[in-house]
Amino acid sequence: MRFLSIGECMVELSGAGHGLWRSGFAGDTLNTAWYLRALAPDAWDIDYFTVLGRDPVSDDMCDFIAAAGIGTGNIARHPSRSPGLYMITLTEGERSFTYWRDSSAARTLADDAPRLQAACLAADAVYFSGITLGILTPEARGRLFAALEAARSAGRQVIFDPNLRPRLWPDADTMCMATLEAASHADIILPSHDDEATYFGDASPRETALRYLAAGAVEVVVKNGGSEMVLGRAGALPQVLPALPHVQPLDTTGAGDSFNGGYLAARFSGQDPEAAVLQGHRVAMEVVCHPGALMPAEKLRNALK
Repeated sequence: MRFLSIGECMVELSGAGHGLWRSGFAGDTLNTAWYLRALAPDAWDIDYFTVLGRDPVSDDMCDFIAAAGIGTGNIARHPSRSPGLYMITLTEGERSFTYWRDSSAARTLADDAPRLQAACLAADAVYFSGITLGILTPEARGRLFAALEAARSAGRQVIFDPNLRPRLWPDADTMCMATLEAASHADIILPSHDDEATYFGDASPRETALRYLAAGAVEVVVKNGGSEMVLGRAGALPQVLPALPHVQPLDTTGAGDSFNGGYLAARFSGQDPEAAVLQGHRVAMEVVCHPGALMPAEKLRNALK
């Protein structure tokens, strides 16, 4: 099994006491790769595709990714750009973000179309998100879509988390149109209902699932914060899944990303979607009780035993 995650890793600043900040590295597609790596057999290759700079922070970031057991062979280096940065502010466990990413190196990740397509074709499964789309120019998004379609046509599986973030887009309509175009290139789609309701007007998770199935997805899991989720499969009516246990979160950063990692680890291991949803939820429950987006892998594995 070879899994390729495409996107942006950033410098993360989170609170460490009054007036103090703790630095780390994270980003939605890296987060999912992190949790998949934590739960996957050692024989699986989990690789990350992005662009970093040639600065010391980029070197540290690349070393951090490699130390987690995530492949760095698809990380290119930009001669003049550096990674982006974000700061997390927490209010009763709910996070808000401030970003500095307008000229990040990752915005150039689709500039080299042959490199991108070769990486996608070398994988068994390719993962990307709405944030991956949002940092790219329209022309670069077109190159990404072409690479994904080439991989899908060659029998590779494509997974997409819409992860709607309007601040990355000129307007909500552009974001929604690009999201639906991306969905047409994906087999598995993992949306969050609260985002979809806000920007697509979906009245229920079932409507979200139906819309993405109509776009061409084979499998859709609509996350809903532990409330009733919906599982959609091509050729069948969407299935409402019972609400799952809740916890009082310490930090919800990375909740959806960690669900995705847990879900995909189960699906790639041959478990059915219903069992994979349970694993994804268990992983997310542990992660939201830990500060920051990335819970140490060994700590997570011990908590799940």
